[in-house]
Amino acid sequence: MQSLMNTENKTITLEKTAFLTIDQVSKVYTTSNGDYTVLDDVNLTVKEGEFVCVIGHSGCGKSTLLNMISGFNQPTTGTVKLKDKIIAEPGPDRMMVFQNYCLLPWKTAFENVYLAVSAVYPHKNKQEKLALVEEHLAMVGLTEAAKKKPNQLSGGMKQRVAIARALAICPEVLILDEPFGALDAITKEELQEELLQIWRNHRLTVMMITHDIDEALFLADRLVMMTNGPSAKIGEVLDIPFSRPRNRAQITEDPRYYELRNYALDFLFNRFAHSEDPTDDIIEPEIQNNKLKIAGIVGGLIVAAIAGFTLFQSFNGNNEQSPKNNTQQISN
Repeated sequence: MQSLMNTENKTITLEKTAFLTIDQVSKVYTTSNGDYTVLDDVNLTVKEGEFVCVIGHSGCGKSTLLNMISGFNQPTTGTVKLKDKIIAEPGPDRMMVFQNYCLLPWKTAFENVYLAVSAVYPHKNKQEKLALVEEHLAMVGLTEAAKKKPNQLSGGMKQRVAIARALAICPEVLILDEPFGALDAITKEELQEELLQIWRNHRLTVMMITHDIDEALFLADRLVMMTNGPSAKIGEVLDIPFSRPRNRAQITEDPRYYELRNYALDFLFNRFAHSEDPTDDIIEPEIQNNKLKIAGIVGGLIVAAIAGFTLFQSFNGNNEQSPKNNTQQISN
């Protein structure tokens, strides 16, 4: 059961409708060592337009939880619903951005975004599709890099392409799996600012995994803190009281910032210090097996993340028509 840390002098109140619900969700994997419960009785209600960060130690089921929201994975028990409809598969109403970008290496930045737009909006004419791609590349500052391929882009630029690709199809939920974890500190702060601007402009609901408490306090409306696995639960949910739009310097000068930061640090490193159980190293690869199978197929992972099953079929169809592309497809 979630508990809520009370903070004084809250400056914002979210007056938004709940539309993403995680109800009594458990996830059990069958491994060579028997059943392994990753998540146990997880309950969370997310309001429309909220920015929610999820934090916890490795192996606590954060990615598993977000994969169920995206539709890549299904609960063993319980339900995940978007606007009272059970999430049973990936779809363009929920777009995921990964830490490792997941761009097609043989396509330019423009083509990576266009592929998503074309698959999700097959009935739009070419000019409308081109306009959508140009708009969203401009939004993330990549107009001049549109013709570059991923190997010609920096890590921050690649992540901008991934964000533009996700936003170009106008999702209702943006799902971010530690998107800035591999970036340098300056690029990371720049992208955090851009993400907040995009979030405000598009009125998105955001679910984001992070290992960075400072990042969560700057970005989120609420911080969901997970207990350790196995059988991980939501330990506590912190309300982040800072008004928006946020100024990083002003927030870090606020005494409540350090109160919240120290509280989260105490939760993670004292009350729920990381387990050193040696069996974790044996079981963890098997738990991640489903995710790694998807990641092993470039088309499968990227295309599912871009537009769900519709884009997956479109991409496969293109490969069947092009012998050249078939030589580049990674087999399962």
